[in-house]
Amino acid sequence: MFTLNLPNLLTVVRILLVPVLVVALLENTTEADLLAAVVFAVASITDVLDGYLARARNWVTTFGKLMDPVADKLLVVAALLALVDRHKLMAWVAMVIIAREFAVTATRLAATQSGVVVAAKFSGKIKTAIQVATIFLLIAVSGSRPLWLDVLVYAMVVVTVVSGVDYFFGLRRQLGQAQARRAETARS
Repeated sequence: MFTLNLPNLLTVVRILLVPVLVVALLENTTEADLLAAVVFAVASITDVLDGYLARARNWVTTFGKLMDPVADKLLVVAALLALVDRHKLMAWVAMVIIAREFAVTATRLAATQSGVVVAAKFSGKIKTAIQVATIFLLIAVSGSRPLWLDVLVYAMVVVTVVSGVDYFFGLRRQLGQAQARRAETARS
């Protein structure tokens, strides 16, 4: 059942902003780029705000646990694909980031089914902050791209890959510990 609270409403708003973002990005005008930058910024702020409110007010719901990461992935993937279409981002960069996001999401779901809950790691939070900042700047900066933005794009790729590796090693350790606990329980 869907519980209507402010964090869940913000998650739904973020999902509804994704098509607005894509249409604005694909319009390819200065005004549309400004709109896309504002929409991306607002959607990104709702992500921070809904997580904070859910934890601070104890408004965590099953809907929020499921849909918040889906909304995040939709926003990032849609922005990356539109930026590739606009030739503001190389396709391989988008594919590395999208592959990491789907791999982590799929393994997180599999781990949950095995009874292992994988909490967000600090490296994942850093990755998200760098992705959001870089995507925002790719949307907002018009004309020829400055060198510092290219450096930021490569940094985004490196941090994304490193956080993915960190996640998988952490998951491997947690699954090993869970298996050891089950074996210990079975022997008792």
